[in-house]
Order: sequence, then C-alpha cells, then structure tokens
Amino acid sequence: MKFVALMPLRGGSVSIPRKNLRDLAGRPLFAWALGAARDSGLFDSVWVSTDDDEIAAAAAREGARVHRRAPETATATASSESAMIDFAAACGWDFDVLALVQATSPLTRPEDFRAAAERFRAEGADSLVTVARQHRFRWSPEGRALNYDPAARPRRQDWSGELVENGAFYFTTRDLLRASGCRLGGRVAVHEMAAVTAYELDEPDDWTILEALVRRHGHRPAGRPVRLFVMDVDGVLNDAGFYYSETGEALKKFSTRDGAGLDMLRRAGVERGIITGESTGFAPARARKLGITRIELGCSDKLPVLDAWRRELSLEWDEVVYIGDDLADIPCVRAAGLGACPRDAEPEVRAVADFICTHDGGRGAVRELIRHLIAAGRIEGLP
Repeated sequence: MKFVALMPLRGGSVSIPRKNLRDLAGRPLFAWALGAARDSGLFDSVWVSTDDDEIAAAAAREGARVHRRAPETATATASSESAMIDFAAACGWDFDVLALVQATSPLTRPEDFRAAAERFRAEGADSLVTVARQHRFRWSPEGRALNYDPAARPRRQDWSGELVENGAFYFTTRDLLRASGCRLGGRVAVHEMAAVTAYELDEPDDWTILEALVRRHGHRPAGRPVRLFVMDVDGVLNDAGFYYSETGEALKKFSTRDGAGLDMLRRAGVERGIITGESTGFAPARARKLGITRIELGCSDKLPVLDAWRRELSLEWDEVVYIGDDLADIPCVRAAGLGACPRDAEPEVRAVADFICTHDGGRGAVRELIRHLIAAGRIEGLP
C-alpha cells in the first residue's frame, strides 16, 4: 500500500497568530509532528499543503514537499477534508492511503505511525483514528453524570477509562475519501497513543504545558553535526564561586577535563564561543588558554549575540549547542538545537533544557555534554 502524509498549514491563525511557525522548544511547531512522519519510514512522500510563502520555505527545510493549496481551502472556516481533496486532485489521487497529520499534536512519534499502519493493514480498515485514554468523569450542564454512577464511584484502578480522539493523525483510503469526502468512515481502526498525547495546542495557555511535555516526550531527529558550541562561564566552566587569598586576591577554578573536551571540539573543527554576563578578566584568560576567540563579555541579553554568530556562520539552529545555568541563559537554551545545563543549574533552566548533565558546573559538565554529542554521532572529524 502506498502511504502519503499530508499536513495542511494555513498562514492565518485566529487563537495564536502564526502559530505553525512559532518556536516550540527550539523548533517550529509544525516541525515536531512533521519530523515524526518523515522519520517513521512509512510514507512514500511527506507533504505540506499551504498558502503561505514563509511556511512553504520552512517546510522545504524540514524535508517536506510543498503543495500550494487553493485559497478557498485555506480560510478559517474551511474543513481539513477540503484541503485533503484539493491535494488529492492535484496529485492525481496517486496514493492508497492518505494520512492527515496535525501540526497541533507535537507529541506524535514515528513509532505511532508505524504501529497504526500495522493495525490498519491487519484490520483491512478504510480509515483510522488516533485516540488517548483518559480517566475523567463527565457531566452534562444539567448536572447529570454521563459516564459513571456517582453512587458507585469507581476507583481509577478499577476503571479502564475512555478513549478520546486526540487529533494527532488520521488514515483514509483513496476510495473512501473519493466516495464520501470524509476522513473517517467504513471500517474504522483505532490506534491508541500515550495518554500525554491528549494535549493539543489550541489556546495560548497550551503553549506552556506542551513546551514542557515536548522536551520530555517529543521526537527529535538525530540532528545534523554540531558546528557551533557556546557556553556561559560562571556556573558552567567554573562553580560560580570565588577563592580569596589572604591579600584579597580573587581566584576562580576551572576544570581541566572540560578544557580537554573543548580541545577535542577544536580538533573536530567545531566553532566554540563564550557569552557571559561577567566583565572581569577571568573569562578572557580562560578563553585564551583554550584558544577560543569568539567571546562576548558583560552580556545580559545573550540570544541576539548567539543568533548573530549563527547567522554569520550560515547555520541552522539544530547545528548549535548551548549550555548555561542561570536565568539569563534560558532564551539561548530554548533556541539552540540542543540546549543543556549542569546538574546544579537553576530549576527554571533545568525545566527547559534538552540535556541535563549529571555533573555540576565547573566539575566536568561541559566534558560530559561533549561526550554525549560524540556518542550521538554529532561531532565529526575525530579519530
């Protein structure tokens, strides 16, 4: 069977303006579910159907093919089925199964597509819906219990819950879509996904919840080789403390293990940089010792500096790694393709980091992160 994936993306959005392109944990919202479809290996082709030039360019960068949807299918009131039929007609109905993939479900994973396809084939289904199990007691506005008896309230462990449509993706055969114009019909298969996938991104408040969830549960592609590795200093390259001599001379301690790891990056051709809020001579002295020439001192707004370096080197965000420990580092940790922090970083930083070291700042955290990147195959050019 020839499976084709389609993600309809409008340029306009009422509840969250430009939400499809908005950054969610370091990637555009749409890229999470699209990447899962692409990396599933199930689909003959993966398409984005859009009316927007910026979305079209971003989709192409994510490896999708682009269909320019008809204007009438891109209005706020147009149905997803209209976009599906518009695409199907444009491609000559050249598929056996069309998967409608929703950008607002960023917790979808590649294995969900593969498992759903197995069930779809095994059941000889005409369509498939994805669901998540919930244990919620539902009531009518009139005060009537809809799915349980309050006089015999079941315990959670004694109740299997309900399967709720989560909107992650749908499978529809060509024949069903052609005959009915509807994504669901005929023999419907049901694919149950993880309970956490019940969360969808529809309102602004959903963003905070899903950003935390996607960092923990979202699918990240292996990523391209790292080309830029940037660090804070206090709390990362050192322990953020001072040592004072009897004469009042201030000193700081840096880890030689971190230095050895950073030298490995140098030999691999990875650009290294330091962005720090401090203006003392400690950071420049350590940078000179490590051969790091890209350094920004006394910087409280770090993201513009990091972004300027990225643009200067013509890099995408997934080629950038940043490690920081304090509140001023959060925008960079969020933006980088991989944002990391030491074990003893501030809780707010730990909450948004993709990788949390098991070592404290100044005690080998940077070397640990570099080892992780090497093990993941993201550092090239090492013997």
